[in-house]
Amino acid sequence: MEIRVKSQLGGDGPEKIVVEKLVQSFDALTVIDRISLKVAEGEFLAIVGPSGCGKSTLLRVLAGLVKPTAGRVRIDGKDVNGPNRRHSLVFQEHALFPWRTVFQNVALGLEIERQSHEQIRQRVTELLALVGLDQFPGYYPHQLSGGMRQRAALARVLAVDPDVLLLDEPFGALDAMTRLTLQDELLRIFLNSGKTVILVTHDVEEALFLADRVIIMSTVPGRIREVIPVTEKRPRDRGSANLAGLKRTVLGILGLEPVIGNVRVPETNFSI
Repeated sequence: MEIRVKSQLGGDGPEKIVVEKLVQSFDALTVIDRISLKVAEGEFLAIVGPSGCGKSTLLRVLAGLVKPTAGRVRIDGKDVNGPNRRHSLVFQEHALFPWRTVFQNVALGLEIERQSHEQIRQRVTELLALVGLDQFPGYYPHQLSGGMRQRAALARVLAVDPDVLLLDEPFGALDAMTRLTLQDELLRIFLNSGKTVILVTHDVEEALFLADRVIIMSTVPGRIREVIPVTEKRPRDRGSANLAGLKRTVLGILGLEPVIGNVRVPETNFSI
């Protein structure tokens, strides 16, 4: 199944990512089955689906961390054959080094690139201000809240200025209020940077609030069941009737509209 839908809101650039008949198996288990997908430059794409359907595996293939069993993945016209700092992956767990301060964690990629001390200082200072951590450069991860640690992890990825951000449930472990705040921060960064973003999430509302398109995957073996364009202009109202209707559509495709007795209750804060 090949999907070719350009975004109505910011994804109208040239093709950035092309996935062709991707198959990913581990031993006898096929996790991803013949997925084909094209993503436009500057597009925000969200992926939802049941647990274990291959969403996170797809991100790891795109990041070059997992070699495909079959098929082809290209970014900027080049085959993905391994990790590349231009295509950065952010995990649900922040993965900060506990012995390094916030400043030092964010600076890590720049140090590896052997940038000058002044270049590093300037870049890290800018990023800490961008993610709202400019008052905490000397703090260690254990001194930060979960949301602050995730902000630091995002800043560390942004430090090397990747073209593609691959986000694997980055806010899944956070409380509801912090999650909403970081969604707003991520959207602001996306709109100001023009980067291509692919977000894996179990939160349908999050996907619809952030993305230009939402891909719905099937159970294992993971295939693309449906692609939902989100045409509502930004900034979006999380409580709008349009997003509520799209949420009912997505949950209906997944068979996850909550049921009380024999009555379906579509209007609810229900996530997959």
